[in-house]
Amino acid sequence: MTLQELQQEHAASLAALAAAGDAAALDALRVKYLGRNGLIPAMVKRMKDVPAADRPAFGKALGAWRAAFEAALAGRVAEAQAAEAPHAAFDVTLPGRWRGEGVIHPVSRVIEECAEIFHRLGFSVADGPDIENKFNNFTALNTAPHHPSMDASDTFWFDAETLLRTQTSPVQIRTMMANPPPVRIVNPGRCYRRDTTDATHSANFHQIEGLYVDTKPVSLADLKSTLAYFAREMMGPGIGVRFRPHFFPFTEPSVEVDFTCHVCKGKGCRVCKNSGWIEIAGAGMVDPRVYEHVGYDPDKVYGYAFGMGVERIAMIKYGIPDIRFLYENDIRFLSQLR
Repeated sequence: MTLQELQQEHAASLAALAAAGDAAALDALRVKYLGRNGLIPAMVKRMKDVPAADRPAFGKALGAWRAAFEAALAGRVAEAQAAEAPHAAFDVTLPGRWRGEGVIHPVSRVIEECAEIFHRLGFSVADGPDIENKFNNFTALNTAPHHPSMDASDTFWFDAETLLRTQTSPVQIRTMMANPPPVRIVNPGRCYRRDTTDATHSANFHQIEGLYVDTKPVSLADLKSTLAYFAREMMGPGIGVRFRPHFFPFTEPSVEVDFTCHVCKGKGCRVCKNSGWIEIAGAGMVDPRVYEHVGYDPDKVYGYAFGMGVERIAMIKYGIPDIRFLYENDIRFLSQLR
């Protein structure tokens, strides 16, 4: 093939590309000109038959043909694909699709609100590990060796001394062992118990507990005023607090703490089971034996502790009927809790 014939083939191939009507025709032209047995590779193999004097010009023209054909083919393939699937092409001139603003998960929101409320009362936030030892989780909290909570049916044990914490109280033990009084902390965190999951229970849940210990007198009245302030700030004005006698190994005296129902304001409704009250927390004055375990002199310090379930507060505050809704990651549900 002469140089003139090569140039004619060049022009003919580009014209054929321009006239191709669909992707199949374009692919046939690709095979014809660029395939293993195509015209252009075949001409490359026959370069040795071109006179030596014409070989540089011929090779240059052949390379230009190949580059021009590949560029034109790529352009026509893109056009064909856009024509056959118009919705697949991305039009940058179209307005974006608004996916909606994200919201903070209700559990995280309640933890943040609780921490902020207690911060205004002088409490700082403390944290500790989820994997705890028996001393911090049970012994130092005055839990008897025969207490049911220490059974393998209630607690996730790794071995005889290591477990997944069943409460956030071990953070209080760690804090007191590391710091002299006064201590004023809240410690939100995740807890683990062998509970069967249902509408109000989960094996994996959150607590927020508080501790105030000082060398100055601290009384049950201080505890009540602290929780009354928290109730009003969390649930709204007019919320009252009621203490009922109870038992906890690590406090004495111990109380259950109820808030007046924020829905009916104490008149009685289905949320509070017509009692006018909702159980929120357990609390009491720190037992002297706990002070002995952490190295405090029980005759020289005074303090109270309290604890409440974060999911329970979230369920009451936002009217959530089933604790499982908080963990199923259903965007339709979570997006309503603004």
